Amino acid sequence: MAEFIKIYEENPNPKEIKRVVKILRDGGVIIYPSDTVYALGCDINNNRAMERVAQLRGVKLEKANFSFVCEDLSNLSDYVKQIDTPTFKLLKRNLPGPYTFILPGNNNLPTVFKKKKEVGIRVPDNSITRAIVHELGNPIISTSIKDEDEVIEYTTDPELILEKWDNLVDLVIDGGYGGNIPSTVIDLTGTEPVVIREGKGSLEL
Repeated sequence: MAEFIKIYEENPNPKEIKRVVKILRDGGVIIYPSDTVYALGCDINNNRAMERVAQLRGVKLEKANFSFVCEDLSNLSDYVKQIDTPTFKLLKRNLPGPYTFILPGNNNLPTVFKKKKEVGIRVPDNSITRAIVHELGNPIISTSIKDEDEVIEYTTDPELILEKWDNLVDLVIDGGYGGNIPSTVIDLTGTEPVVIREGKGSLEL
């Protein structure tokens, strides 16, 4: 049975954030709100938890395209090769925001992602998510929870999410109704930004 915690975005309760972080540190898998859709996440430093997330999404961990959710751009140099000034300015203009930026990864990527040449970075415009990452002290991995229903595609009601995922994850955060449009994905590994998936938000180039 998953825990179900209500956290308000306007003013996330530090006690509840600490509870979430304890679950993450213990290798738990959570479902949390973002500035786009609800997502599955776990501590980036816990391989077993990442295996579970990959299993839930039906993919092999080393092939999974999970995003790293960071509190702000200060985490970037931990996982990303040095980026030029125009790229940094582009990130600064658009983050926090509903974007996933694909950047060249460096040698500090977690072992399971070592073979990957690139990494997707998210800094969501959601104070609950950023408070969790801040308290944890490192990014969480993230993958949106898709619905089998072609029409709905993304479930937005936390109680329905709990019903569906109750026995599969350790915690569902109720951060209010979620959105149903995923993030816009932009590839910044080449000379020009390339939009791979049109989602929420209009990018400021």
